[in-house]
Amino acid sequence: MRLLFAEDDPDLRRAVRALLEHALYTVDEADNGLDALDMARENTYDGLILDWMMPGLSGVEVLRKLREAGKATPCLMLTARDSVEDRVTGLDAGADDYLPKPFSTAELLARIRALVRRRESYTPDILCFEDLSLDRSRLTLKCGEKEVHLTNKAFQLMELFMVHPHQVMAVNTIMDRVWGFDSDAEINVVWVNISMLRKRLAELGCHAEIRASRGAGYALEKKDTP
Repeated sequence: MRLLFAEDDPDLRRAVRALLEHALYTVDEADNGLDALDMARENTYDGLILDWMMPGLSGVEVLRKLREAGKATPCLMLTARDSVEDRVTGLDAGADDYLPKPFSTAELLARIRALVRRRESYTPDILCFEDLSLDRSRLTLKCGEKEVHLTNKAFQLMELFMVHPHQVMAVNTIMDRVWGFDSDAEINVVWVNISMLRKRLAELGCHAEIRASRGAGYALEKKDTP
C-alpha cells in the first residue's frame, strides 16, 4: 500500500512516516500543499493523509483541486481545527475521514486501515491466485501445507503482483510503487526481490510464477503445465 503524507511540521512528518513504514506502508512525503498536489496528480496512491494548514495550498485546497480533477483517492484530513464547521468544510471538500490533532498512533493506523478499505478495488486480508495465498496480516505466502515468511519489501512486491495478476508492470513502475519515487535504493533491488520471490514460489511448489516480458516488465501468471 502506497500513501502520500503531506505535513509541514518536520518532526511530526518524520515520526508519522516511520510509524507508517513500520506498519509496512510505502510512504511519499510533502512539506507543502503545492508539492502535495503535484505528487497526488502524477502518482497513484492507495490513500492520502493531508494536513489542513500547509504553506502554498492548504490540505482542503489540495483536496478540492484533486476532486475537481476526478481523483477519487481516499483522503484522511489531519488538523488542529476541531469545530463542527471545520469538519464539515473538510468533508465537503472531499475528505473521507477527519482526525484532529493531537492523535494517538493506534487511532491513526486504525483510521488508515479503514481508509484504504474504502478503495473501489478493495482487497481482503488474504489474497489468492491459483493455489497461492498471501496473508497480509502475517506477511506469509502459502500453498497447501507449505508456508514461507516474506521480508517487508518482498511482501509489498508480492502484494502488488497479487492485487494486479496478469498485469505486466515495468521495473520503474514497481520501483515507484514499492520503494517510492524518492527512495535512495538502486533499481537492482527490484530484480533482487523478484529473484527472491521466484525462489519462494519454487519452494512452495505452487502453480503461479512471476514471468518476465522482454522489454516490458513482470507479471504474476499461472505456471504453464508441462
